[in-house]
Amino acid sequence: MNGPNDELGRREFLKRAAQAAAAGAVSAGVVSAGSPNEKNIDAGDAIPTRMLGKTGMKLPILGFGGAALPQVWGNPLSLEGRVKLVRYAYDRGVRYYDTAGNYGESQALLGEALKDVRDKVFLTSKVEVTRAGKTRQAFEKVLGEMKTDYLDAILVHGTPGLEQMTVAEAMKVRGELVKLRDEGAVRFIGFSAHSYFDKALALIESDGFDLCMLSYGYIPRGHNQIWTARMTELRNACVAKAHELGMGIVAMKVIGGGVLGAWSGHVVPGFDKKRLKQLPAAAIRYVLQDERIHLLTIGMRLKKEVDANIETLSGDATYTLDDRALLAEFCAKALDSDTIKRMRID
Repeated sequence: MNGPNDELGRREFLKRAAQAAAAGAVSAGVVSAGSPNEKNIDAGDAIPTRMLGKTGMKLPILGFGGAALPQVWGNPLSLEGRVKLVRYAYDRGVRYYDTAGNYGESQALLGEALKDVRDKVFLTSKVEVTRAGKTRQAFEKVLGEMKTDYLDAILVHGTPGLEQMTVAEAMKVRGELVKLRDEGAVRFIGFSAHSYFDKALALIESDGFDLCMLSYGYIPRGHNQIWTARMTELRNACVAKAHELGMGIVAMKVIGGGVLGAWSGHVVPGFDKKRLKQLPAAAIRYVLQDERIHLLTIGMRLKKEVDANIETLSGDATYTLDDRALLAEFCAKALDSDTIKRMRID
């Protein structure tokens, strides 16, 4: 529980972020061209690296998922604690940060924590629009909240966004993002997809995007649903085609949206606690089998989660028979739980 001073600080922080966003929105549609033509990020040697497809960026394979920052979604830390958490991840070698406008205070927190190392990190956010005409305004709001004059990548959000649009509508949004890229306000453009991989595959086949972020984990989980075997096949087709075209491929939902991590004990009460602690590492190693995946964006709420993920990635990443057995046993119980049964089945 946070005290009154924390609450006042949070309100002032968000008020200032909103003011900055508003200032950007009244700029008559003009975005400053702050994007560097070339950018070399020191990846260090704490975390293994992979090339993010045709972006040409060599980055540590652990990315920070900004959806883990809002208190309303379970982060227990104070405002100051969350800023320190983001900076701690940077100090440990994390260089890719993902967020979105509907992740509460996440954009403002990342902007504050990374403002003095802006050109040493890869910042990604999303536009949550279903009409192309609103793209620029949404993008300017992102820049305002993050207090930066450029993004490394901007994605068409999966939901709200691609899930609610036709492919043709999504391509119109893409056209507006291309204009922003041409103006130097963003370096790369892409999209995210929690499921609806039929639409995602069509976007990939257009060869009009630099990167994509796809749900990819042991549990076939989208935003709020468990998808069918057909969707898994389409997701696999997305990965294959994106790889063929040289796109950067980022995996999300690696830990199943917390089902294999922070919330595992709630999903399957009574499961051996020692084995619960082994689930995140097993889930990470499952995804790392696929060398076409360039980066894993994982939500981390606490410093110990950052440490644990780095330890997993810097150690032996071989997916073992014990990993397979653990995930199979736990997920059989999880998929039969009331928590998972309440998810819509596509």
